[in-house]
Amino acid sequence: MTSTETSRFVRLRVDLVVEITEQDRLRRAADERIDGDASMAEEERGHARLMVESDEAEALAYLVDPFELVEDVPGVELAQASWSTEHVDYDPRATEWSGAFEDLDDLDEDE
Repeated sequence: MTSTETSRFVRLRVDLVVEITEQDRLRRAADERIDGDASMAEEERGHARLMVESDEAEALAYLVDPFELVEDVPGVELAQASWSTEHVDYDPRATEWSGAFEDLDDLDEDE
């Protein structure tokens, strides 16, 4: 591909670190999403409920949908998506996190 030819496909990478502040609310919301998913087989639904009950990261994964990030963006159609959740040791002062969220720091200062 030359510099005048570019792919129509763009990889959008988003890294988020969230704090679970209300585990019960998160789990209830994930259970509601699972119960409302008509495409999920009952056996799969039972397994999903067990995963949500045992791990907040799994509950979050049932509630976050990459499609929802771009569904209202004009001229864009989602071609493929994957996502995962994991527990992390987060310390905003640690060097591994420094600079990763500078834009968020700017927002905090503006408030």
